[in-house]
Amino acid sequence: MARGEIRLKRAPPICVRGLREYGGEGNMYRKSSKDWTKHLDFIVLDMICLQVAYFMAYLIRHGNSFPFDNQLYRDMIFVFCFSQVFVSLVNDSFKNILRRGYYHEFTASVRHVGMIILLSVLYLFSTRESSAYSRIVVALTGIFYVAMTWTVRCFWKKILAKRGTDGKVERTLILLTTKSMASELIRNFRENNYGGLRLIGIALMNDVGKKDAFHKGMEIEGVPVVADAVSMADYVCKDWVDEVFISLPREVELPDALYDELVAMGVTVHLRLLRAMKSEGQKQSVERLGNYTVLSSSINMAPAKQFLYKRLLDILGGTVGCLATAVLYIFIAPLIYIQSPGPIFFSQERVGMNGRKFRIYKFRSMYMDAEERKQELMKQNKVKDGMMFKMDNDPRIIGGEHGIGGIIRRFSLDEFPQFWNVLKGDMSLVGTRPPTVEEWKKYDLHHRVRLATKPGITGMWQVSGRSGITDFEEVVRLDKKYIMEWSMGLDLRILFRTVGAVLRSDGAM
Repeated sequence: MARGEIRLKRAPPICVRGLREYGGEGNMYRKSSKDWTKHLDFIVLDMICLQVAYFMAYLIRHGNSFPFDNQLYRDMIFVFCFSQVFVSLVNDSFKNILRRGYYHEFTASVRHVGMIILLSVLYLFSTRESSAYSRIVVALTGIFYVAMTWTVRCFWKKILAKRGTDGKVERTLILLTTKSMASELIRNFRENNYGGLRLIGIALMNDVGKKDAFHKGMEIEGVPVVADAVSMADYVCKDWVDEVFISLPREVELPDALYDELVAMGVTVHLRLLRAMKSEGQKQSVERLGNYTVLSSSINMAPAKQFLYKRLLDILGGTVGCLATAVLYIFIAPLIYIQSPGPIFFSQERVGMNGRKFRIYKFRSMYMDAEERKQELMKQNKVKDGMMFKMDNDPRIIGGEHGIGGIIRRFSLDEFPQFWNVLKGDMSLVGTRPPTVEEWKKYDLHHRVRLATKPGITGMWQVSGRSGITDFEEVVRLDKKYIMEWSMGLDLRILFRTVGAVLRSDGAM
């Protein structure tokens, strides 16, 4: 199965991705790479194997000397590197690598290594250096390289296939199917889970003509039953669920209302191609899931490399932000402690992408009893229904609006410790603001779309009005708009607008 893809099973299927990470994907759909970056991990591992094989061959032939000591052999290090990359790209050596068995992997490895050795020998002949170069080194390099790259490829594929069973993966999956199909789907999933999804539960529908009784807690192939078609939407709304795979027999009617609710919540939905449907605003792409061809549909799609660029920007921004936080701490910490003795940092459990919970960090701008007093102040909340909390002249702020608490909130200095969350990967520089657990529990189904993307320090609704927006539905609308229209260019524009808003002290983010 091509990694980085979100898909379904049961041939031939369709992957319908609602609005999820960047808005409709709820989360925007991470479209699998079609270029050489798709198997960059295998290319890097292969290059390491080649260099280790070359060094071993050189040491066996020339004893304790080092290849870098000889100009010709030193040049061959780079020739081998170039040949390896050239053959990988031109010969498409890693195409379908995840579905190749041991024998086919061995023949592919021999063919790949043979072409690299051939190119290297042609280089030696063209530069008239072949007579000065050891043929034993070339032969041993090829032999060692075949053995090492075949072993490493097989081992890495096993790691990828088992990654979804160790509980450490970042994407979770629920199956919606019938009891008669469940076991087959689970086994297929486990055998082809190169994408690293974690199967956390099954939602069951009755087969036609059967009235089986299902209850939460029962297991099929070791996977718990967590819901049925009636309760599934509520379960997904309140738990950490990234994706849903729907695979039903032809005679079982697809629950269209449930499908629409899942998509509206920003969950990625994988549906059999037989039942494929297309709604206005969707983007679609034909891809692979395990042994199946799928049609992936989403409100927004982006190549995997765009997500890589976003993460690199987060790492860069998170690093700089953490350094700035350390400097701010020197000046802010004493002022906070003098006016309100206690911890300098405030931490709180928040709900992140698709229901993941994490701890967010801020400079403490409120008195120690702020959370207890919040309930007393709810009647002054400017946001109806308690979906967020905002009020003017909040008495919990340290020193009031003109004290240290008000100052660091006015210039958003309290947000700086969140750069640590960005560096860890819990948050992004740009995204949607993560709700508290209590706020999240009040969400209706359509509010969940805000969780379709990784939460951010800033976002579209913050720069569109920041604390001036008190209508939560408007917040949801802007967050959904961000997800649907996401691009790296949009992130950069929001970041520039955020800097301007902070410098103008337009209220807390």
